[in-house]
Amino acid sequence: MTAPSHAGHTPAYGPVDLTNCEAEPIHVPGAIQPHGVLLAVDPDSLAIAIASANCHELLGISADRAHGTRLGEVLGPDLAAQVRRRAAEGAFHEPLIAFLPGSLAGSLAGVEVDVSLHRSGARLVVEIESLGRPRSVLLSYQSARAAMGRLSAQTSVSDLAEQLAREVGEMTGFDRVMVYRFDRDWNGEVIAEERRPDLNPFLGLHYPASDIPAQARRLYTVNWTRLIADVDYAPVPLEPVLDPGTGAPLDLSFSTLRSVSPIHLEYLQNMGVTASMSISLVIDGELWGLIACHHYSGPHRPSQDARAAAEFLGQVASQQIADRARGDARERALQRSATLGRIAGRAAATHRPLLDSLLEDPELLTLMAASGVALSYDGTQRSLGDVPDPAVQALVAQRLLGPEDGSVGHTDRLAELDPALTDRAGLPAGALAIGTLPDRWLVWFRSELEQSVDWGGDPHNKQLAASEDGSIRLSPRKSFDKWRETVRGRSRPWDEEDVEAARELRSRINGLLLKGSRDQIEVAESLQRSVLADGPPQLDGLEIAVRYSSAATYPLGGDWWDWLELDEHRVAFVIGDVAGHGVSAVAAMTQVRAALRAYLFAGHEVGTSLDQLDRFMSELLGDQIASALIAVVDRRTRVVEVASAGHPAPLLLPPDPEVPLRLVARPVLGLGSGTAVATAVEVPAGTTLLLFTDGLVERRGTDLFESLDLLARTAGNGPLDLGLELWVDRLLSQLPEPGDDDRTVVAITVH
Repeated sequence: MTAPSHAGHTPAYGPVDLTNCEAEPIHVPGAIQPHGVLLAVDPDSLAIAIASANCHELLGISADRAHGTRLGEVLGPDLAAQVRRRAAEGAFHEPLIAFLPGSLAGSLAGVEVDVSLHRSGARLVVEIESLGRPRSVLLSYQSARAAMGRLSAQTSVSDLAEQLAREVGEMTGFDRVMVYRFDRDWNGEVIAEERRPDLNPFLGLHYPASDIPAQARRLYTVNWTRLIADVDYAPVPLEPVLDPGTGAPLDLSFSTLRSVSPIHLEYLQNMGVTASMSISLVIDGELWGLIACHHYSGPHRPSQDARAAAEFLGQVASQQIADRARGDARERALQRSATLGRIAGRAAATHRPLLDSLLEDPELLTLMAASGVALSYDGTQRSLGDVPDPAVQALVAQRLLGPEDGSVGHTDRLAELDPALTDRAGLPAGALAIGTLPDRWLVWFRSELEQSVDWGGDPHNKQLAASEDGSIRLSPRKSFDKWRETVRGRSRPWDEEDVEAARELRSRINGLLLKGSRDQIEVAESLQRSVLADGPPQLDGLEIAVRYSSAATYPLGGDWWDWLELDEHRVAFVIGDVAGHGVSAVAAMTQVRAALRAYLFAGHEVGTSLDQLDRFMSELLGDQIASALIAVVDRRTRVVEVASAGHPAPLLLPPDPEVPLRLVARPVLGLGSGTAVATAVEVPAGTTLLLFTDGLVERRGTDLFESLDLLARTAGNGPLDLGLELWVDRLLSQLPEPGDDDRTVVAITVH
């Protein structure tokens, strides 16, 4: 089937050709689909500036006569008043259903209609289409809520996608509903499908990035829903095409009636699709995938309420997909962290040279799912597993790391990295490198991962077709039968988790190497002692006990605690933990502690002080991260104000359900993002505030939440009549032995 002859006549589009597909101005087509009417008005006067050419057919007034006419004269004063009120309130996403006056001469006279509003530049855009179904069968809030509950019950992304396809199919009535996920190259894969039984399955098929060009993907991130009610429609031009106020075409990015690309219409016709709808799945502002709906038995236009409900489910599903992905990432991060801890622990415990021990560690390859690893340190190269020769190792490290020290680089197409690697026999397919100096680097290699990819038609097959003027053009492919391609020369891709694990290992290696220098360690120990107070202060109205102990294997840690009087009544207590151990951690800790004291002394609020500290670390301390918690105690009012940056929440003892301390923790310091929110509670006299670093609760092989529960049970109701110092010692004696981290405890009783 060829494109309808009118498809190329949309004002913004030239001749239909895949060679100009990426440049199509799809957000300013200058036309709409014919199942509704569009009026662009001045938001103050509601005078019509642009109207679609079907005004006369649907509303009984020509587009020429509509220009300059007030909206109330065309749609009636009641509906115009509702439009003005909605626009003033900014309520553009709330449904507006109304009857058009029976006095109209067009086909919508006396008809109940859906009215959609949005702003486009200086214009208020009003779009009107018939309701599509009786009001009595409109989708209810309860039905959408029930569908949302069924989505929430799914525990995996695949199950969630399958349920999403079922729900959207039931709401919209399309013959086929697919959930379509993009990969990092913007190729798509159908990961779930609900279809009419007689249709061929598309589940598992892949589609090339060229099927949805870049400008279409950008539009999907701002307007989540797009409907094509009839792929054979004749576009209805806007009159005038150029806005008389700006001289530019009206931006229809948020339009529900926007006319679509003739190339895309031809693509759908080649698939046998007669109507389609897509709903975006967006995570963190980036297009993750689509809910793609196809119909094969003629035009199909779900009502506005069904489309809105489907879009709402797409938004809910986007968040749930993100939550499940983050949960999976957290689990993988915990496993990676445990592996890194074991590698670093074994390297620190051995009496053999550190780098020899590291290279022979049984988990060094497992950490990165690698087939080989090569290490260079001060001109000496060593390797383990399947690696190329030393000269190639050095070339790969040089190309991946570049001229800057301390970088991380990776590729899953190693043969394309340098001409010298092309057609080299036995070359691994992927590599990831970390380094600190030009002759100090570590490179993991991955072997080839041969893949069979099932495409929905040959993605390389562009069709030649005759244009209306007799010339030859490129057109969308006409075959969508399953086409299998074997992909070679690539490894499994390296992801951000691989990069973070490499960075963390690099940091730990550097820390262990520094640990070997006794002079540096002695300086750091002296520095650490100079900034950690010898004991707690004596303050009226407060009783304070402090305990600090370093890890057995890492005498230098990043823990610190601090206190300072902010004014006559308010005292700030700080507890924090700089990531890592050794000289670098202590050096960073002293800078972080001093900066935070400066912000608090300058009178900044506790949340602002943490945000300032985050900017300081991200800009001046490189990859270093830290957690911190500030607790300000007002000795006169017994109000405790607490703010946290990735730090364990303190305990209020005895626990009081009536006065919970619920913290809103910002991310850890050093990432350059996030905002701290302070929480304040008034506590009764005799309350004890227990601050602690994660070394008190983190144990290898033990769930963190179980450790936190154990701490809360052991702390019980606090010291009561036991005495704070004795109680702290007893508490620590009843907890498990310290792990591989230093630990700090600050207990404050408010009298």
